[in-house]
Amino acid sequence: MKILSPAISRLVQWRNWSIDQWMEDPIGAQREVLQDLVTHGQYTELGRKYGLDNTFTIRQFKERVPIHDYELLKPYIERMMQGEENLLWNTPISWFAKSSGTTSDKSKFIPVSEESLEDCHFQASKDVLSLYYRQSEGSDLLTGKGLIIGGSHQISQLNEDISFGDLSAVLLQNTPIWANWIRTPDLSIALMDEWETKIERLAEATITEDVTSIAGVPTWTLVLIKRILAITGKTTLREVWPNLELYIHGGVSFAPYRSQFQQIIGEGCQYLEIYNASEGFFAAQDRLGEEGMLLFLNHGIFYEFLPMEEIGKQQPTTIGLQEVEVGKTYAPVISTNGGLWRYLLGDTIRFTSIYPFRVVVNGRIKQFINAFGEEVVIDNTDQAIRLACEDTGAVLTDYTAAPIYFSEQGNGAHEWLIEFSKPPYDLQIFTEKLDASLQSINSDYEAKRYKSIALGMPSVRALPQGLFNRWLKSKGKLGGQHKVPRLSNERNYIEEILLLWQQEIRQQ
Repeated sequence: MKILSPAISRLVQWRNWSIDQWMEDPIGAQREVLQDLVTHGQYTELGRKYGLDNTFTIRQFKERVPIHDYELLKPYIERMMQGEENLLWNTPISWFAKSSGTTSDKSKFIPVSEESLEDCHFQASKDVLSLYYRQSEGSDLLTGKGLIIGGSHQISQLNEDISFGDLSAVLLQNTPIWANWIRTPDLSIALMDEWETKIERLAEATITEDVTSIAGVPTWTLVLIKRILAITGKTTLREVWPNLELYIHGGVSFAPYRSQFQQIIGEGCQYLEIYNASEGFFAAQDRLGEEGMLLFLNHGIFYEFLPMEEIGKQQPTTIGLQEVEVGKTYAPVISTNGGLWRYLLGDTIRFTSIYPFRVVVNGRIKQFINAFGEEVVIDNTDQAIRLACEDTGAVLTDYTAAPIYFSEQGNGAHEWLIEFSKPPYDLQIFTEKLDASLQSINSDYEAKRYKSIALGMPSVRALPQGLFNRWLKSKGKLGGQHKVPRLSNERNYIEEILLLWQQEIRQQ
């Protein structure tokens, strides 16, 4: 292993000093962030509406500014995309990160200010590097190239000065020139929006590079790795890139994919989880191999936390960092230097430690199954399906699940649609293992499964390869940050997928 260059060493030392500062005084750091946000916000239309020029305490801020979802901010954002300024933020905004959140036809456009680029996304990226080097002092990470599996870029037709794209594309378009020297592929490939062709071009362009790190969501990363191995005839990715030492992942739980990645990449690679989205860069793993990501508290985002019992109330009550408890689930409410004010993010998180504050993402507010009081969340199903795969030799590609409602034919149940890259040796045994694992993880589900009085044995269907991607493609949502919804309390998604499957069978 090579010794860090003096320039990298100084960068790491400076970033580590900064990280230690806000870790030692997290509450004070958050107060300073809010003060800076309000200073900017008082000069905006929203700020004048809620009296931010006369807001001096956190209590006043929470009393005056209501919690917003995207629909409440959408009128401001649409005007911003037409070129109006000083609506949500007081500096010009020319970039918007396009995010679907779900696979519905509606897209969200999240404003990305210069401050959110520099002080949130880029600053957090530097901190991820520093946190990694803190744990891997002999790393050669920056002696090779980082493979970024990003999204696509488009130019808005509303105004020639306004651009939008997937978050990864927005970041790639705004990174300094020097960053292009240490990443691959070039922008012409990285920003392609036709994903089937893009995977082929990515593979061809990167095989001969000295790749030391990969960043991307697990599902598309796996597709790319398998294509690279098919082209090269190699068994593991480390045979293609001997210096590969780090995979940075996020977007979906890594639990169902970890063993598959370890096998397909080979020994000698570290795995680091990050929590970022179009709305901001929130956290990253600071202890490799241990659960929990360090919450970034000095990056232009002020956090509040909505207890689960407050969700859906007319006037919900949030709490601050000093009141959160380890093991409890909360919905983050954020105010950002991109102009989001008390914005309900849509994720749910669980704290694994306090002082320092570490979190895991354990679901989405709208992605759960609670049709019979079972209160099943994504964290439960990700863990259960991982255990079932381990017990039956299966390898997962993706899955979705929804309730089967009570009917004259029988009681309720859960229906699972699962795409395997390697099917279980026996689907019925897999189903039984999945059910047993979920009962061991979730006591509410276990109670409802008692003697099958409320919930029957789950129904599991193994889908043909590529059906999920064909469904996403039919909705114009293939690639990038678009993901198959893991859970739904309704049957809309699952019925669409089943209908597509039936149509394909009839056409054969």
